[in-house]
Amino acid sequence: MSEINVGIVGATGYTGTELVRLLHRHHKVNIEVVTSESNTGQKFSSIFPSYTDIFEKELVSIKDLKNYKLDLIFLALPHKVSMEFIKNHGTFGAKIIDLSADFRLKSSAEYEQWYHTPHIAKNELKKVVYGLPEFFRSKIRNAKIVANPGCYPTSTILALGPLLKKDLIKSKGIVVDSKSGVSGAGAKANSKTHFPEVFGNFNAYAIGSHRHTPEIQSTLKEFSGKKTEVLFTPHLLPIDRGILTTTYSTPNKVLDSELLREELAHFYDGEKFVRVVDTPPSIKNVRGSNYCDLFVHYDERTHKVITVSVIDNLVKGASGQAVQNMNIMFNFLESTGLKIPPLFP
Repeated sequence: MSEINVGIVGATGYTGTELVRLLHRHHKVNIEVVTSESNTGQKFSSIFPSYTDIFEKELVSIKDLKNYKLDLIFLALPHKVSMEFIKNHGTFGAKIIDLSADFRLKSSAEYEQWYHTPHIAKNELKKVVYGLPEFFRSKIRNAKIVANPGCYPTSTILALGPLLKKDLIKSKGIVVDSKSGVSGAGAKANSKTHFPEVFGNFNAYAIGSHRHTPEIQSTLKEFSGKKTEVLFTPHLLPIDRGILTTTYSTPNKVLDSELLREELAHFYDGEKFVRVVDTPPSIKNVRGSNYCDLFVHYDERTHKVITVSVIDNLVKGASGQAVQNMNIMFNFLESTGLKIPPLFP
């Protein structure tokens, strides 16, 4: 397919700027328009000087999108704002990849329970495909609207999905322990992400109430066919980007670590961005890249299966996965624009 025109709505947030970084070097994409309501009329490079002489496009308002002919719109907006965009503006005749949480849950009632706000675009929910390529590639290919997965769910679901699908672990009593860099909280500053608060610190938050819990459970059920119960606890790391997730589950039969690694390696054989590794991975193994590294271990003493997964929350956990979904939707080679080696150190 020839080059496509894309728009990035909310281009000055962390996921929006990451989309610019990835799409600028994508030879099948023309970034036709970027929007920012708070920076309308300014050049992108004036907000982010690192893009001087690289990406100089002027930021426009959402209301100006009608002046552009677009094949795809990325919604790099907070939850609630994305569904307001769809409700108020429609899709401008383009395909949509939404990076917010507004369309990740199939049930509007469940969304309202966890996000404490009415869902105002309920009619669109039935049209949306959940954009985890390794599990739902065939559905993504023909989708008009894709709900890009959350960062914590991506790291969790990729680790647990194949084990549940093969009935290797019990679907109840799964413990998920995740740690994320501060960029996962978004670009807007608040007291909890203020540098003096985060630096040299480490804490758990949203214990028993984090909004990614239903996304993890519902997606694992959709993929494996098994009603899944997880106890999910997120933590804030004093780093800028990256997620490390550890899960603990109970096996359904006698297992060993070698068998588990073989099962994961077989499931992900041929996948471009999931790497099953032999030693526990670290965040710097994937920093700046679209890779997810997975490790699995069977603990004989406690009779538990332990997985460790790492992703960059802004790439495989957000914008990189969105570009991967775009490639599928437009029949591009899935890895186009994404074969970027991780940054080290």
